[in-house]
Amino acid sequence: MKYTDRELEEILNKLIASTRSPRGRFSAASSYPQLAKKLKFHHRRLYPVRTFVAAAVVLLCLSVWAAYLYMQPASIQTVTTLAETRTILLPDGTSVTLNHYSSLSYPKQFKSDNREVELSGEAYFEVSKNKKHPFIVQTETIDVQVLGTHFNVDAYPDNPDVKTTLLTGSVAVSNKNNSVHMVLKPNEVAIYNKVEQKLTCKVLENAGDEISWRHGEFIFDDLPLQEIARELSNSFGTTIHITDSTLRNYRVTARFRNGEDLETILSVLHNAGYFNYSRNTQQITITPKLD
Repeated sequence: MKYTDRELEEILNKLIASTRSPRGRFSAASSYPQLAKKLKFHHRRLYPVRTFVAAAVVLLCLSVWAAYLYMQPASIQTVTTLAETRTILLPDGTSVTLNHYSSLSYPKQFKSDNREVELSGEAYFEVSKNKKHPFIVQTETIDVQVLGTHFNVDAYPDNPDVKTTLLTGSVAVSNKNNSVHMVLKPNEVAIYNKVEQKLTCKVLENAGDEISWRHGEFIFDDLPLQEIARELSNSFGTTIHITDSTLRNYRVTARFRNGEDLETILSVLHNAGYFNYSRNTQQITITPKLD
């Protein structure tokens, strides 16, 4: 409430009469600034309170809206490759390179305590380190959990095994019900057999060979022909059938470093004396060489 000079003068006169104070000491002219200051003080105190309440309401609304957005399910997107490899960057900075005929599903924004992605096929991960939010790769049969490291997961649906190869750091591999669990060290591969539901560990001389596919290379180091056929089938999207059981276990050592196509690789192996092969529109058939 504001007062005019005349109203202030009347108030001062009443104060002087009631206290019998000297008129000169408490005149309107001398006391007006002090009295006005005191009277306006009470008026001004209400404005900050109103401002504070309004700000609190706005802040509460923003907090509720932010909580609502956070509680909404994260939008999931899926990246799929065909006859090519592809590198993608996840929201947390993790780099993932997908092999041929593979797919990765991940949220546009990681909202939970864990950073979870789903893989079908094969992928090489360079995980951005975050101790508070472990990174988990989910496949059909196993989960791979890490904090920050470089590793490869081979989880093509038609393969009998799921392989997790560690290059640096540390990863924990477990099946879906956590009945089998293993922690890997660098240059180790965890092999989970889908049928037997067993998890085994193998030490590699050079884990880098396991990710040679990123550069279009194939490195077969004393591998059974059946495993080579599966790798070529996954990479080129073609069914390869081996008719002879003995030939399936025949071990082959070969390296193809220049991104050769499937026909070139089969031709080289055939000329090396390993097998014969034929192809039609549906599949490639591998048969033993006749003497």
